[in-house]
Amino acid sequence: MGLIYSLMDKVAALFLFISLLLFLPPLYLFKFINSFLSSRFPENLTNKVVLIVGASSGIGEHLAYEYAKRGALLVLVARRKNSLRDVAKMAEDIGSPGVLAIPADYTKPDECQRFIDTTIQNFGRLDHLVNVAGVVALPLFEEMADPFHFQALMDVNFWGPVYTTYFALPHLKRSRGRIVGVTSFSAYTNIPRMTMYNASKGAVRNFYHTLRIELGADIDITEIIPGVIESELTKGKIFTEEGRLEVDQDLRDASLGIVPIERTKAFAHAVVERVRSGARWVLEPPWYIGLYYIRVLIPEVAEWGMRLLYVTPPGVPATEDLAKKLADLPFVKEILYPPSVRSPEIKRD
Repeated sequence: MGLIYSLMDKVAALFLFISLLLFLPPLYLFKFINSFLSSRFPENLTNKVVLIVGASSGIGEHLAYEYAKRGALLVLVARRKNSLRDVAKMAEDIGSPGVLAIPADYTKPDECQRFIDTTIQNFGRLDHLVNVAGVVALPLFEEMADPFHFQALMDVNFWGPVYTTYFALPHLKRSRGRIVGVTSFSAYTNIPRMTMYNASKGAVRNFYHTLRIELGADIDITEIIPGVIESELTKGKIFTEEGRLEVDQDLRDASLGIVPIERTKAFAHAVVERVRSGARWVLEPPWYIGLYYIRVLIPEVAEWGMRLLYVTPPGVPATEDLAKKLADLPFVKEILYPPSVRSPEIKRD
């Protein structure tokens, strides 16, 4: 058996070398040509039916506006009824020919089944499913009283998209539609104090990647990988162990530091344009790719840097970390944080 394994090691190395030499150049040439043509002939979204889960604020809200500008029919889902109604009204004013707002709890399978069925009853089809909803928690793992308290975080970040995708799948296959799933750059770089959040986003990321293989050409899947984007999460809205959503801007500063926050409007515009071009994944803002390669190529340096910025000694609160001290320097927040996220006010209903 040892001889077989040794032979397989050599064959694998040879196969890798031949693959890089023979297949990589034509593959990247094909991808370049395909990307060029897709950007010149993007998908026409006029009267396409787009379902956005998590549409009452932030990224989901502005994606709704971008789809509306391009003439899409919208189904907007969120738990906050009044906020959802306001977004629906704005989307209609911007140019959507039809908007359906459905208050629902997307962590419950029967609720997901209900809003998918309602979409089909009203519009007869589904072309894009956009899963946006997410919550974040910021304790170090060893500081948690009980990791099970964050089951609700996993319900929102992972099970919600899974349930919604499951019920939408037959309709998306009929229309040869697209799934647009929002994950997180943090899931690729493993930023400290986001252990449970990273785990949930990593799970949904692998869900989409595996689903892409299973479905083949029947349904397209675009993974959206946001960096730090203007939203209620960057206002400091966090999920506590007691199951509450609270705003803690000091803890927000301790987890962001001097990272620039991109405007949601610019983010949503870039995302929808890339989705129309058939992108498999969208990393926005694009400069984050440099941080990703640092994490992949020199992981020791990346890990040292993140510990230096975000990890405090035992007994020292998170708000004493280096990232928080840098954020508190004069004019840092005025330059790097949009005015909207400097206010602790969030939508409540």
